[in-house]
Amino acid sequence: MPTSQTHTQSQTHPADALARAMDIAGSPACIGLDPVLASLPEEVRASAASEIDAVERFCLGVLESIVGVAGVVKPQSACFERYGSAGYAVLERVIAHARRSGFVVILDAKRGDIGSSAEHYAAGAKAMGAHWITVSPYMGPSTIEPFQEAGLGVFALCRTSNPDSDRLQTLDTGGMTVAERTAAMLAEMGQARIGGSGLSGLGAVVGATKSGEEGAALRARMPDQILLVPGVGAQGGTPAEVVPLARPGFATPGTVGVVVNASRSVLYPKRSPGQAWQGAVRQAAERFAASLGVIRG
Repeated sequence: MPTSQTHTQSQTHPADALARAMDIAGSPACIGLDPVLASLPEEVRASAASEIDAVERFCLGVLESIVGVAGVVKPQSACFERYGSAGYAVLERVIAHARRSGFVVILDAKRGDIGSSAEHYAAGAKAMGAHWITVSPYMGPSTIEPFQEAGLGVFALCRTSNPDSDRLQTLDTGGMTVAERTAAMLAEMGQARIGGSGLSGLGAVVGATKSGEEGAALRARMPDQILLVPGVGAQGGTPAEVVPLARPGFATPGTVGVVVNASRSVLYPKRSPGQAWQGAVRQAAERFAASLGVIRG
């Protein structure tokens, strides 16, 4: 993407930029960048000067492979942070490359502090080049507001895909579960952050494996929120399970109100004999994006 377009995108409402990226790609697919050294293609590891060099080569190769297939990428900060300052530097370069290539970037960092600490985290994410960030809302609205004030879109954890999330998120708090109360809070806070697309810059994380009636109820409480949906693919979720999370009456992939993430199933696909690893990644991304057509009916 030319520099002028990148600058324009950075000044656009985060929900509008995200919707536009998905409309251009023709799919609400998001590819997670979760580089794990042991899972990287052997040829990448063999050609790298170090572990973190292999991680960088792999991530840049993935980005090159999926241009035009998906409009959104989600680097998992932990996979880079484990390498210390060198990892942070690679994360910055990967995000910069993603932006130049036209992707909207969701930094999966799950920050969850308040006050000045949250302001520091927000400033860091903004300086790193992220458009959106994941946040834990456990400590209340003040864990979210500094990121909004920095101009970032925010996905707050609401109903996550890990099985043991039931121990907290389904607890009855007097007619509403913890997840439902979180959804109500996000919907209220998000009203002040609605863009021209009709979508809010404050979204929620709702796992595909927690959809069905529960997911439909959460969608009803959050009509204007974009839902970041993990769990499809390696975690066992299916595109059909995302259907209850779609917004009623949506017209395009960008206004369906979901961003559906896949990581391992796209990053580490089975390869045909002699097939280049980047070709296999692109094929896996294309299959994933096509599978989400079920959401549109």
